[in-house]
Amino acid sequence: MKKLLLVSTITALTLTSVVFVPQVQASNIAQSVCEYVAADDKKRMRSFLKTNKLKIRNIFSGIQCNGQNLLEFAATAGAIDTGSMIISKLPKSVVSENLALIQSGSQPLIDAANERVSS
Repeated sequence: MKKLLLVSTITALTLTSVVFVPQVQASNIAQSVCEYVAADDKKRMRSFLKTNKLKIRNIFSGIQCNGQNLLEFAATAGAIDTGSMIISKLPKSVVSENLALIQSGSQPLIDAANERVSS
């Protein structure tokens, strides 16, 4: 009986710790990506994505920076290098859906998005 109680307690503790870890990690990933976009640090962002085996097209819909998606945030922050990288990695359909959102941003990003959609 004691062994059964001990095994069930250990199993419950293990399952509880597994449930909370991915949420914390996802929060840290989103925060890091937003910081790299805000700083317009393309090199560190690429390195971070590669280290964590992530692709922009997979995380784009799940990350919000100041209530904006990554592309809109890059446009408002004036992050030309990282914004251009995001545009090049996203599917054309996603870029065309977000074209109206980046119209208030910097002209090089608008040009890159228009070129991506038209090609």
